Amino acid sequence: MAEPQTEDLKTVVLNDEHVKLGGRMVPFSGYSLPVQYPTGIIAEHKWTREHAGLFDVSHMGPSFLLLDQKSGDAQKDHETIAALVEPLVCGDIKGLKPGQIRYTLLLNEAGGALDDLMLARPADPAWAGTLYVIVNAGTKQGDWSRIAAAAGGQAKLNRADNCGLLALQGPEAVAIADRLVPGVQDLGFMTYGSFSWGGTQLVISRSGYTGEDGVEILVEPEYATQLWNALLADPRVKPIGLGARDSLRLEAGLPLYGHDLDETVSPTEAGLNFAISKRRREAADFPGAPRILKEFAGDLGRVRVGLFVEGAPAREGAEILDASGAAIGRVTSGGFAPSLNRAIALGFVPAASSSPGTKLQVSVRGRLQPAEVTPLPFVPHRYVRKATP
Repeated sequence: MAEPQTEDLKTVVLNDEHVKLGGRMVPFSGYSLPVQYPTGIIAEHKWTREHAGLFDVSHMGPSFLLLDQKSGDAQKDHETIAALVEPLVCGDIKGLKPGQIRYTLLLNEAGGALDDLMLARPADPAWAGTLYVIVNAGTKQGDWSRIAAAAGGQAKLNRADNCGLLALQGPEAVAIADRLVPGVQDLGFMTYGSFSWGGTQLVISRSGYTGEDGVEILVEPEYATQLWNALLADPRVKPIGLGARDSLRLEAGLPLYGHDLDETVSPTEAGLNFAISKRRREAADFPGAPRILKEFAGDLGRVRVGLFVEGAPAREGAEILDASGAAIGRVTSGGFAPSLNRAIALGFVPAASSSPGTKLQVSVRGRLQPAEVTPLPFVPHRYVRKATP
């Protein structure tokens, strides 16, 4: 998970807490962050799958886009703010219901992914004309610049990456969060709200990056340590580092920007068709629409697939070959899956080689190992959805 860095590293508001807990700090996206704690990555991974893991993701890019001039009509103000960002993404932001979150992609004119992000509409009508925006750490400066430019003089972007952003994930996570902050249990997957706690307001979403049920909590910097320790006071919660975060998201088949997604990869190639909203497809009014709609109809040169790998893990950059030994693609993420006790990988192959059960090979340190295309996710998601009114 470590990335080579030459610039001075930034620290998150909880840096001292990680050091106290024995976190092994590594450079990642310009920050010093814990890759693991003394128990190790595999133990942390399994604890999250069985109980609740607490992740510090404060390096990410939480922010709020606020309309300058409001009409007083909540729906109209939402549609106005949505219209500012929709030209940048492929999702239906206008159609968001109060309190709803949407996963979407920021695209270039060729339909390639500049980032994947979350956009959310507040539940409280008093905050109509606002979008809660969370972008990836490594791309946040460019993302925010694009969003601010699109907003022009009609809205302002307020960064919140000085705050704490905590992710509590696992089958016991929501019950634990609800015990500390009553009302969290009422949220459904991909919804969020504002909650009072300890003299401050928390922004809590029922979402995450592990495939498990859980929440992400935005907290003011002066309350971050208090919240972190309040959550860890529950014996069902343990701190989890970047290493297990990566192995959990890999088992869940979730793409990582800069690896499984980049400026050349379209949502359709990445298997993210659900992120291209029906209304936007019909209007063909998003960046790269000609290419993406053609791919959506089935004209795909390559697609992201999951692979079961025999033997040692195939890491990013490993060559994928067909059964005859011809090179056909590359691994974009790979590693050992603790939940399955085997090696798995994500990568891109021609559409003709993407059907589950297709026998392929991967080159690991110059040695060919058998691989087989398998449906994603590798480990079933356990999100909790609730009926919308």
